[in-house]
Amino acid sequence: MASATLQSTTDHFGGEDFATLLDETLGRDTAFDGSVVTGRVVRLTDEFAIVDVGLKSEGRVALKEFGLPGVTPDVKPGDVIELFVERYEDRDGSIVLSREKARREEAWTNLEKAFEGNQRVNGTIYGRVKGGFTVDLGGAMAFLPGSQVDIRPVRDVTPLMGVPQPFQILKMDRARGNIVVSRRAVLEETRAEQRSELIQGLKEGMILDGVVKNITDYGAFVDLGGVDGLLHVTDIAWKRINHPSEALQIGQPVRVQVIRFNPDTQRISLGMKQLEADPWENVAIKYPPGARYSGRVTNITDYGAFVELEPGVEGLVHVSEMSWTKKNVHPGKIVATSQEVDVMVLDVDSAKRRISLGLKQVQRNPWELFAEEHKIGSTVEGEIRNITEFGLFVGLSADIDGMVHMSDLSWDEVGEVAMTHYEKGQVVQAKVLDVDVEKERISLGIKQLHEDPAADALGKVQKGAVVTCIVTAVQSNGIEVKVDDVLTGFIRRAELARDKADQRPERFAVGERVDAKIVSVDRAARKLALTIRGREVEEDKQAINEYGSSDSGASLGDILGAAIRRRNAEG
Repeated sequence: MASATLQSTTDHFGGEDFATLLDETLGRDTAFDGSVVTGRVVRLTDEFAIVDVGLKSEGRVALKEFGLPGVTPDVKPGDVIELFVERYEDRDGSIVLSREKARREEAWTNLEKAFEGNQRVNGTIYGRVKGGFTVDLGGAMAFLPGSQVDIRPVRDVTPLMGVPQPFQILKMDRARGNIVVSRRAVLEETRAEQRSELIQGLKEGMILDGVVKNITDYGAFVDLGGVDGLLHVTDIAWKRINHPSEALQIGQPVRVQVIRFNPDTQRISLGMKQLEADPWENVAIKYPPGARYSGRVTNITDYGAFVELEPGVEGLVHVSEMSWTKKNVHPGKIVATSQEVDVMVLDVDSAKRRISLGLKQVQRNPWELFAEEHKIGSTVEGEIRNITEFGLFVGLSADIDGMVHMSDLSWDEVGEVAMTHYEKGQVVQAKVLDVDVEKERISLGIKQLHEDPAADALGKVQKGAVVTCIVTAVQSNGIEVKVDDVLTGFIRRAELARDKADQRPERFAVGERVDAKIVSVDRAARKLALTIRGREVEEDKQAINEYGSSDSGASLGDILGAAIRRRNAEG
């Protein structure tokens, strides 16, 4: 009934005028809706804070807006606070206020000013959402994408949460209530400032603290606080490091020294080992040539092995200095990485930081040892390890061989024929003929185990003597003969007769006996050079001297005929 009366009254006076009249009568002012007002807390109830905002009615604010759930609200009577008027009067005639919305309105106003002025704002990361995190910017909620948290990917953001820190607003839309912020932009700006400051004061020799940012095969990049420097693998430590990961890891704090700095390219070379004492100082005194030391094999190459004598000091054992006997063998077949070995210092070059070491020098030279134990002329025994075109190699120990040249196999047979009597693996005896320690050679002889059957015959023959020979072979350039059944001789074609027409090898037959004059004696080769022509010429001279002369008027034929007749008569 009252509603109908009120409606008819409204229709009678006009809806707008009556509503205004009613507001004036009841004290309602809708102009306050959505505005921010200042009030004083009068008292607290179980759920609300009653606030006097200077209007006809007191307002109320939910206590939960003054703190997190489960936490005692941070508000007490007498506090003056700013509040947002949600409704001027509700059904109970109270003014409905909001502390949170007041903070949000104030925050948005301040954030818009900061956004327009490209200024940083403070906030706190307090939650995780899909693709990033939520940030409280003093009452306004913002979104922090995961890519904008830090300059480098961060695995654990927990240490950053709940900590007030600066952010840069990237984007904001008040109508939609969207704000996007970046912590990375702040860090990059700060980093740029630090970089500029660091570059200006950077000098070679400076000692700086940094963090390992990245590791490669050739070194590590160190973040010096806005600028990166390269720490080469050779400058990490004095000792050998094959890969930087052996000594460093990403995120590790390090202290480094600036070795080189190029202001034009802004390239910085860093070193860690330079902060430690150089182990190469006085190395020439510590490691004199000829001294023996123990070391550890750190690296093996095609040309040798590196041995660490102490941390930071390595020497090279060249492949030629690794073994007395193992030639043309890869160093990896002689030593192994990390193996402890005894070495001898051969040479030290402190300026070039090089030490030459020898592995074989700490062992006895097997050729010297053999020479001490086996005198020249002694007899040895061994297995034939190899047969070549010029002789036999006989194993004398596990490491060394001796060689029997084919000329030392037989007194009677030529080398090629004598070698056919031997085979690989056969055990033979031989006599030591010579030991050359410097050239690492041992000469052996098998025929020397027996006396030379031609020794007596060689002692009897002399140059110029006439001997009886037996033809053993007829060749196109002469004939081969035997003297006393043990000496070999050869008569060249031109020496077969005095007359050129008779200088034909085919005139002779194998087994035929001929007299010849010795031209020369090769006692080492046991060979004679002979001539029939020389013997005939000499016999002619003797006949002429004995039976006539060219001045007597007798012909050579007469003289020879007389000589023959006389010889026959005497016979």
